This record gives sequence, C-alpha cells and structure tokens, in this order.
Amino acid sequence: MSDIEIARSIKLDKIVDVANRLDIDEEDLLLYGKYKAKIGDSVYDRLKNKKNGKLILVTAINPTPLGEGKTTMSIAIADGLRQIGKKSILTLREPSLGPVFGIKGGATGGGYSQVAPMEDINLHFTGDMHAITSANNLLSAMIDNHIYFGNELGIDRVIHKRCVDLNDRQLRSVETGLSGEKKIVPRMDGFDISVASEVMAILCLAENEEDLERRLGNIIIGFNKDNEPICARDLKAEGAMTVLLKDAIKPNLVQTLEHTPAIIHGGPFANIAHGCNSIRATRLALKLADYTVTEAGFGADLGAEKFLDIKCDRMGVHPDAVVLVATLKALKYHGGLEKERVFEENFECLKKGLDNLYHHYNNLKNNYGLNVIVAINRYENDSTNEIKYLEDALKKRDIPLSLVEGWAKGGKGAIDIANKLVAITENKVNFRRAYDNNMSIKEKIESVAKKVYGARCVKYAEDANKHIAMIENLAKGMPICIAKTQYSLSDDEKNLLCAEEFDITVRDVYIKNGAGFVVVITGKIMTMPGLPKIPAAENIKILKDGNITGIF
Repeated sequence: MSDIEIARSIKLDKIVDVANRLDIDEEDLLLYGKYKAKIGDSVYDRLKNKKNGKLILVTAINPTPLGEGKTTMSIAIADGLRQIGKKSILTLREPSLGPVFGIKGGATGGGYSQVAPMEDINLHFTGDMHAITSANNLLSAMIDNHIYFGNELGIDRVIHKRCVDLNDRQLRSVETGLSGEKKIVPRMDGFDISVASEVMAILCLAENEEDLERRLGNIIIGFNKDNEPICARDLKAEGAMTVLLKDAIKPNLVQTLEHTPAIIHGGPFANIAHGCNSIRATRLALKLADYTVTEAGFGADLGAEKFLDIKCDRMGVHPDAVVLVATLKALKYHGGLEKERVFEENFECLKKGLDNLYHHYNNLKNNYGLNVIVAINRYENDSTNEIKYLEDALKKRDIPLSLVEGWAKGGKGAIDIANKLVAITENKVNFRRAYDNNMSIKEKIESVAKKVYGARCVKYAEDANKHIAMIENLAKGMPICIAKTQYSLSDDEKNLLCAEEFDITVRDVYIKNGAGFVVVITGKIMTMPGLPKIPAAENIKILKDGNITGIF
C-alpha cells in the first residue's frame, strides 16, 4: 500500500482524547475538526514550573535528493518509546507546499510511521503558512504604500521581500510598480519562499504573543541614504501583523498512526533558514512527556548546527541524545555512486561514504559534546551483506548503532533504538556551541565553516564584505544562520565526497533583526527554490470519491 492508503486504513483517535492523555482539557484547545487542534496559552501557564523531560534530537548525514527518512525515523522512535512503556511526544515542523508539489513530497513520514491526518498536514493544515505569508506581504504592502504617499521615512533601499509558499523561480527577482499611476514608484523586488521568510523565523523563535509583536517590530525593512536602518515599527506595522498571527503562534496537536501525541508547529527550511520547529512547541512538549523527540532539517551540518547554535541558545536547553540517521543509499551516494544506482551492492562506495557519517558523528560527539547513536533507516531491499559491513565498521570505532524498520513495522520496528536511547539519555552531556555569540560575524562564520563543515578557509564576495561592515554593530551578540546546500559538507552540491580540501564562499550577508540572527548566503543557494522538470504536482489530484491521490 502507498503511504496515503496506509494512513487512511487506520482509525484515528479523536484529538480531544489524545489531548486528555496529556492532561490537556478540551477547554484548552482550539479545535479544527475531529483530528486537529491548537493548544491554548492556559496549558503553558499551568505547566511552567513542571520539570522538563528528556530531549532527543533526530538529524542525519548529508542526504540524497529524496531525503533519508528523518521524519519517518522521528515518528518511529516516538512510537517505539511508547511500545516500551514510556510517555513520549513528537515535535515536528509543518510541511511547506513547495516540496509537496515539487520533488521531495510531503513531510509526514512514511509507511506505518506517519503523523495524521496526512493530507491535511501536508496541505493547508490549520492555516499557519497562509497567516505567515499574509503577515509578511502586509508589511511589503505597507512599505510601498509609505513610499507612494511621500516616503516620510526616507526609505532609500528596501531589503524586505514578499513571499509565497510555493517553488517559483520566476519570482526570485521582479520589478514592481509598473501600473503607470502618477505617484507610483517602480522598484526591483523579489520573493522568498514563505518558509525562508523572517516572519516564519520569528514565529518559531518567539516566546509568546508579546515577544512576537516586539520581534515583528524589529524587522529591518530597509535603509535610508545614510545607511541607517528603518524598521517595521517605524511603519506601525507590527500590531496588524501580530493580529494575523494570533492563532498561528499556537502549536498544533495531531497524532501518529499509533496515536502517539505529535505537536507540529512552524516550518523553516534548514538549507536557507534555521530548520527547527517552534520554541513554544518544544518547550511545551518537554513539560507534557518524559521523552520529547524532535527533528532538525537536512544533514547535521545544517539543521542540527542551527538547532544547537541558535535554538538551544534561545531555549536554554540541549539534547540529552542525538540520533544520526543514515541509509545505505545515502552512504553510497556520498561515496561516489550515481543516484540511479544507489540500491546496487557496492562496498567500495559504501566504504568511501562512511567518511561522511564519521564526520557528522565526530561533530556531534566531540565538537558539541553530545550523546550520539547512529540509526540506519532500513529499506526492504537493503543488502544484508552491506548491513553486516556497516555494523562491523561502526563497531570497530565504538560507534553505537541501531537498525530501525519504522516504515515497515511502525513503533515495533524501533524498539531496539528506543531502549538504547532510554539508556544513553542518562549519560552526562558536556554541551558546547560551535562559537560564542560575542565573536565578530566573520569569526562565527569561520568557526562553523572550519569546525562543522571541515573547510580550509572562507572567502568573501564584495557584497558580503560591504554588508558585514554595514551591520557588524547592529548584529552584536547575534548567532548566524548559514544558507548552504544540503547535499555536501562544502558549498558545492556536486562535491559529495569532500575528499580534497575545500573553501566556503560567502556571497552575501544580511541581518534578520526581528529573528535575531545574521543570514549568511553561500555558494549557489537560493531563498526561492524552483520546481523540477516533472514536479510532483503533475500527479496530485482529487478522485471521484473525494479522496486525494499523489501526495507522498
């Protein structure tokens, strides 16, 4: 059966019943039908003094273009912990419509390890993405409206972009204001995908509604002729933006196919944004269960780095254990095997690809000081000989390993890793970040590039140097958020092996003053992705019986 058929074959619990198992009453919920709800602020107030449970972070080696099943793994582990009698909860990001209609598909897991209702979550869900898009574009409209009516603030250069939650490369650079009206001012503009917008980052990092409004007001929308920043609060935009986000800031409660509670909230991309679900969702989950399983996007050089260096810094907590996900196909892909052949048995490429796994493991274990276990997301057609080779190779290095079959068996396929995680979360953690926030922007960039990526040095384009000089004082004490390809430790998506020394090239740097971090653009990364030659949208449709097909 397909993922969507499996999801439909299982009867879900009513979301009120799922909430009751977490000691959340119906009065604490904002219901979106039978199987979805938002969690109200009253729950935070009631639980604020309760001790946190254990935090388990799921990350991965550098992926193939179709991903390595981190979400499936996260769901399987949360279900596996319940299988062994532990009170667990899952916290994930919300899917973006870009990948759903593009190449990667949805983000609700797969097989018997899914969150549900999967069609709703992958599409409009509770409307959070639309609210974020609307709040962002309201600010854009107010910027141009201010310029139209005389530009009292003296806006000379606008840096805030419009956004849409779809992959549309045509919108990367656009000219606006071409209607020919008497006072209209044409200018160059562009679109980001909504999940890369500063509004998305702010929603995920805001402590509460008051902090949300403050951060929205701090958004730098542009500069005047003296290069002085102009903020959203100068336009009096933050109040209306907050109103649009008043429900979106509330985390969403759903469930896995095995009825494990799942909080899904916020969805920044990890290759072009900070790649973690909301602070509010994770903090709440830590109060509601003994074990919280959360995921950071793409490989550990992106999602996990930003989780540890940005999110953990803001939350004041760190993971008690990290799961490093790998697949045989990804290991062989990073060992030089063409993506069309990754399911073929090939020990030479498997051996070379292990260097990618060792690099990430060493980062998490020794650079960040965390408890780490490698999880192999096992496919039905994986070679048993290659699995044995992998087990022996990791055993020689004393790297703990678990084979997980969540796709085929759900939580029962994750009992081994659940037991191992319960044990290692009791071990001491000597957590340390990759850099100190008080370093200069370049010092922080070079610390991540050399320590996390393994780069030889960092090179800066003219625009990057100019903009670093402009924002250095504004950005004091802020972490950095590096936009980089997910496919390689380097900034070149074709350099999969990284066998030779490589440099990182910084093309541009700009400040996200509301989110409170500095964005660093490297290589050929784009903040608005494009669709593939044959997008997934071509196969998505609604059937005569009302069911949707084609979402995977």
